[in-house]
Amino acid sequence: MISNNMLSQTAAHSVIKQLGCFSVVEYMKDLSVSPGTASTAFFMSKMGVRKRQVVANLNNQGVILQAGAMQIMAGAVEMRSNVQGAGDFFKKMVGSKVTGESAIKPRYFGTGQVIFEPTYKYILLEDLDKWNGAMTIEDGLFLACDESVGMTVTARTNLSSAIAGGEGLFNTTLTGKGVAVLESPAPAEELLVFDLQNDTLKIDGNMAIAWSHSLQFTVERSSRSLIGSAASGEGLVNVYRGTGRVLVAPVG
Repeated sequence: MISNNMLSQTAAHSVIKQLGCFSVVEYMKDLSVSPGTASTAFFMSKMGVRKRQVVANLNNQGVILQAGAMQIMAGAVEMRSNVQGAGDFFKKMVGSKVTGESAIKPRYFGTGQVIFEPTYKYILLEDLDKWNGAMTIEDGLFLACDESVGMTVTARTNLSSAIAGGEGLFNTTLTGKGVAVLESPAPAEELLVFDLQNDTLKIDGNMAIAWSHSLQFTVERSSRSLIGSAASGEGLVNVYRGTGRVLVAPVG
């Protein structure tokens, strides 16, 4: 049996959120500093620039991680590949080429803990039930998920969204039931959450980091006429239509 203080309150870190088997540990201050780095570390902490680690507490269950995300395995935990045969490997390789995500995402199964590599990015824990069972995410956001969550490649409904919207031709869609762990460029408190009920959301730029798979995404002129778009100074906007949710990072 192994015990540790990862999920205990210490002078350096504490658990700031938990959902399902996933807990997020934040290092409130960096105690291992030198006189030359103390000032920088102090102001980083004050501005929320802090190290964070995700811990998956497994009880005879499994999780899927982004390749290279694991730092420590504690207990009776085994790692397995998420590839099932040559055909599945080819499919995942094709998907990784078009979405930019890694093809091989290890699966960790058993009873114990999987401690992730620390990151300065912000961690989002998303329950797919709140996304009607399917959410599409921007490239680079995926960190981990329950093994019950499926991953598919979603193609754009038209070429305009890829060419003009700066979004690319394909994205990763997470489906099913369970929790998804995402690395966000902004904290959850700063994200704008839009819930659409048979309505339309237009965004000037690719600030949306995740949206319900049920929404139709296109890129359109900001007004009906080309002259009107030029006069407004906006040009093209990303448009989300239907019923679902959109997460927007308002700052770069």
